[in-house]
Amino acid sequence: MTRTPRTTRTILDIHILQTVPPSNLNRDDTGSPKSAIYGGVRRARVSSQAWKRATRTAFDSLLDESELGVRTKKVAEALAGRIAELDPALPETAAVELAAETLRTATGSKIEPPTRRAKNADAGEQAPAPESSYLMFLSAHQLGGLAELAVKGSGGTGDLAALKAFLKIKENRAEARRLVNSNHSVDIALFGRMVADAADLNVEAATQVAHAISVHPVDIESDYYTAVDDRNKEDEKGAGMIGVVDFNSATLYRYAALDVDRLQRNLGGGLREDEPATQPTRRAVEAFLEAFIASLPTGKINTFGNHTLPSAVLVKLRTARPISFVAAFERPVRQGSEGGFLHGSCQQLARYVPQLEKAYGCEDRDHTWLMRIGEDTAPLAELVEEGRAVSLRELVEGVGDAVAGRLGPSA
Repeated sequence: MTRTPRTTRTILDIHILQTVPPSNLNRDDTGSPKSAIYGGVRRARVSSQAWKRATRTAFDSLLDESELGVRTKKVAEALAGRIAELDPALPETAAVELAAETLRTATGSKIEPPTRRAKNADAGEQAPAPESSYLMFLSAHQLGGLAELAVKGSGGTGDLAALKAFLKIKENRAEARRLVNSNHSVDIALFGRMVADAADLNVEAATQVAHAISVHPVDIESDYYTAVDDRNKEDEKGAGMIGVVDFNSATLYRYAALDVDRLQRNLGGGLREDEPATQPTRRAVEAFLEAFIASLPTGKINTFGNHTLPSAVLVKLRTARPISFVAAFERPVRQGSEGGFLHGSCQQLARYVPQLEKAYGCEDRDHTWLMRIGEDTAPLAELVEEGRAVSLRELVEGVGDAVAGRLGPSA
């Protein structure tokens, strides 16, 4: 029986070991750091949502705002702002009405004033702007296109009735739909989009981010603190405030997988006409790598100041499917003889990776990059050619070059 050759894919796996001192990066509904049972013991955990949010925030310094989107319920206000830029003479209320009507047509969603705030407005407050009932994710280009359509449909006068009539025409409704489903931003292409009222507008995420977990058992500790009232006199004893903050510390294993092919499909032909069609994909890959590696959730950051960077980053370019190495830590790492878990983590990872890749026939040192800091990470040198470690800039550019080569000569 002859088998049909499998289609070669372009998948990036990002594996990170990062030590975090006393902190509360991501808390649950009780205020305690999140945790999970793995390998029969309780581990520290940071949710994928928390790290994706940190990654998206980091994009602000890595990408132009035209390549990013906004995720908000206040989408009518966002679109109204773009309409006002095109027609500064238009009253704010008229711009909001045009925006809400355009969004209803384009997404099929209800765009209405929040019920509770609308009731309060009856008592004399200003009427609230219409909102979506859920977070809506739109790119800067999508908002710009919809704004132009709204101004055109209203005849450039802000006439809401004219816009409604304009959007009743089949071709114009289709154009509104097309505008909201093309020119996706980098963050939409990477993390996906769900439009509850229109499944055809959904965008499947190109990246998957695992919950970060500690490689060792973790206990939650509590910090009992007091605060002194600055205006207390000497005879006024006692604290002005008393409280408790839960925290933990851990060596975390972080993992993300990026489907470069889907990312390219999500981005489409690119946002700029003066560059190769594949260049936006390379730029998005490099931005995601740098942002995911260096970002940090900001939970209780002012309390603990836990600003650490990863001690080890291993990136692999695969052709079949993503592979997490979390099973290397199913058996918890033991504390070293001199303390610490990083060295033991690197030893377990260095033993596990070659065994797994040999068993499944997916070894490829030529498409593996390692960034590491300190002697504790030395065991990982066995995973790359000649044990060569790179800097963050070298890693990002090296992966970008490899991805560009896979996408084609026009990249």
